[in-house]
Amino acid sequence: MSEDAFNMSIRKFLKEVGVTSQHKIEEAVREGQFGGEKLKVRMTLTAEGTGLNHVVNGEIELP
Repeated sequence: MSEDAFNMSIRKFLKEVGVTSQHKIEEAVREGQFGGEKLKVRMTLTAEGTGLNHVVNGEIELP
């Protein structure tokens, strides 16, 4: 696989993750599942057959 194809494949995956994650968060907020001013979030990235386990923690300010 070429480097360009590899990069495009990663970008396609990350775009899907970003778009679907945003929709799920917005849906949950609209349904009133969260209270307070900030939503604490965590995203965990793993890859089957590897030792990859990357965690990103953050906060999203609520409307």
